[in-house]
Order: sequence, then C-alpha cells, then structure tokens
Amino acid sequence: MIVRKSPEEIEKVAAAGQILVRCLAMLKGKARPGISTGALDQAAERFIRSQGAEPAFKGYHGFPGSICASPNSMIVHGIPGPYELRRGDVLSLDVGVVLDGWVADAAVTVAVGPISAVAAKLLEVTRGALFDAVELCRPDNHLGDVSHAVQARVERAGFSVVRALVGHGVGRAMHEDPQIPNFGEPGSGPVLREGMVFAIEPMVNVGTDPIRMGEDSWAVYSQDGSLAAHFEHTVAVTADGPRILTPWHAEEARRAA
Repeated sequence: MIVRKSPEEIEKVAAAGQILVRCLAMLKGKARPGISTGALDQAAERFIRSQGAEPAFKGYHGFPGSICASPNSMIVHGIPGPYELRRGDVLSLDVGVVLDGWVADAAVTVAVGPISAVAAKLLEVTRGALFDAVELCRPDNHLGDVSHAVQARVERAGFSVVRALVGHGVGRAMHEDPQIPNFGEPGSGPVLREGMVFAIEPMVNVGTDPIRMGEDSWAVYSQDGSLAAHFEHTVAVTADGPRILTPWHAEEARRAA
C-alpha cells in the first residue's frame, strides 16, 4: 500500500531534506584524496545530530555507519572505515536524515580529483537519468514511466541499470511501498497520485548489470568490477508537479555561482 502524505507531512520530510542537503554539501567539500570514509562518516554524524536530527542509517538492520560511502565498483551500502580516498576515485555518498520522525534520503556520486572520461560520462548520465525520472513524478503518470525514464537514458549511453536494486517510498519509515525499479515499461504499474513521496535512485554500472555482495554482507559491487554511480532524490508528487525535497542540485548551483 502506497501511503500518501498530507501537505503538512510533506513539509516535515522537506525539513529533514534541508538538513540532508547541508550535510551532503559538507561531505562533498571534504571528499579529497587522503581522507578516510570513516572520517566522512564521523563528520556527517556530528553535523546531523548538531541540527537536532538523527542519521537514518545508523543501526538500521544493524548497519554500523551514519552514511553509506561506496567507492568505484561498489554501488551502494559501503560501510565507512579506513579506506582513504585516492585521486581518480568516484565515491557514492548516501545519506538519510530523520527529523521529528520523518525521513529524507538522498545520494550523490562525487569525483575525487580529476577522473577518467568514462567516469565523468557515468556521473553525468546517472545524474541526468535521475532528473529525467523526477520530471515524470506527476499525478496520473504511472510508476513505470518513472522507471523507464532511467533505463532509457542509461542504455542510450551504453551503460547498464542495476536491476537487482530499487528505489522506494519514504516518509515515516525509510523504506515504504512501492519498490521503484530503474527499468520498466511506460504506462505500467501504479498510477501516481498527489501526496506520494518517493526515493528515486538510479544505480548504474559502466559494464553489465549483475552484482555481487561484499564479505561484510552489506556492500554491493558490480560483478564485473566496472565503475558504478548512484544519485538519489526524495521527491513528492504534487498538483503542481514533482517537488524535490532534497534539493542538493540547488546547493550545487548556489556554490558554483
């Protein structure tokens, strides 16, 4: 069952999203060669708690970190630790914030110094696929329209969507119905209605789509060892169209101005 949120409840998710956006901006500034993913995790936890919120991932099904930090061929769910970032890495930073019982969830993949042309294209395509999907989060569209938008851009670029992992509803809980694949048929699936809130999250491999689990039973890698990227927004379906509740892209634009 897809739980629809009232306008007041969407504002509560948006308030959590504002903290998340500032946290991601701080992490992106720190993601430089030589810093460990564990140090990034500690900085994120300090920041989130300083805002009167809680890190959504900490303790979730036993997850030990406050963020997921996933470099290179690791797609998602990387446990922060001693790994030190290297020039040329790409790093997925996935953050969840709980404020007054409401959850926002978002991710970006960042370049650590100069990166290869293939890596740069991967980040551009995955980011673009996210915004293609967000644009279709409108009343009377279908969930399959959203999923297909990701697939179309990714496969047009010659990359692969990760079919074993999905986006999800979000709100009172971090994972709510529905599951949102990054592939699908236009016109299929549930009809979108005002008040639905989704975590849309393209996960893309340069190579093929199969995955493998890491030894810690958390980290998920591309099976063929190819680079991976992950971008995510929390999005509300409103009468006026999609409302992004984790507008890290706006923060990026502000800082670049």
